[in-house]
Amino acid sequence: MRWTARDIPDLKGRTSVVTGANGGLGYVTARELARRGARVVLACRSQRRGQSALTRLLEEVPEARAELRLLDLGDLASVRAFAGDWGEAPLHLLVNNAGLMAVPRSTTADGFESQFGVNHLGHFALTGLLCGALRNAGGARVVTVSSLLHLIGNVDINDLNAERCYRRWLAYGRSKTANLLFTHELARRAAGTDLLAAAVHPGYADTGLQLQAARLERNAVKERVARLGNRLLAARPEAGAMPTLYAATAPGVAPDSFTGPGALRGRPGRTPRAPWTLNDAVALRLWRASEELTGIHYPLPGAG
Repeated sequence: MRWTARDIPDLKGRTSVVTGANGGLGYVTARELARRGARVVLACRSQRRGQSALTRLLEEVPEARAELRLLDLGDLASVRAFAGDWGEAPLHLLVNNAGLMAVPRSTTADGFESQFGVNHLGHFALTGLLCGALRNAGGARVVTVSSLLHLIGNVDINDLNAERCYRRWLAYGRSKTANLLFTHELARRAAGTDLLAAAVHPGYADTGLQLQAARLERNAVKERVARLGNRLLAARPEAGAMPTLYAATAPGVAPDSFTGPGALRGRPGRTPRAPWTLNDAVALRLWRASEELTGIHYPLPGAG
């Protein structure tokens, strides 16, 4: 599929939220949506990094309608505040992009294992709290960024917070499986409505996440190795963001689809996924556990 950012349709009159838009894929996604006329909200944890990204975006796209709003997906109080400030104003596109990758074990403000808490629970809560705004938009989309590394592990429903055993890459893979199970169940619940839920992966792209673990460990050698790998092997963020932009804007995107490059790099298209990410029973169990952990329930007809 020879699809590029030039194929993004006119987005004037549409509003989007991109989490983790201060850098990497999130920044490119926000910039290209703004370039095509969408009003874009950069939902970022850091005021400093978010403001820097916003300034850069406005320099690159002077006509952009863009703004910064603070959002910490590792703190449900912050998620509730963001959604509360948003209210019921129509939201046409929510891009669940922010995430952590293979970091040392830590917990969120609410006591959840950080990768599961940020990558899955934070976005589960945000999407649920913004569900009314998404429904008010008419034809809205929720695009969640997963990873090919979901292939390394299914979720452990009995140990979602990795309390018995924590291996950081496995925890990352399980959180990315959770993203796909979330999309699968959201698509089921949204059936019969005009809300579309889809998932994507960037292949091997320079997202900035590869440096997280080394920086948290203060390991300069690992950081240099990660930088070298990105420089030699990874696709640039502009290429890595194409699956997200495709799922967010292209006509004919199917519910519960999984879009990514054909291999580690390349043009966006339908891509295989692990069979466990299509398991209805596991998706439902994860959804119910996520409701219990976050205290958030979705106002969708397919619930229950």
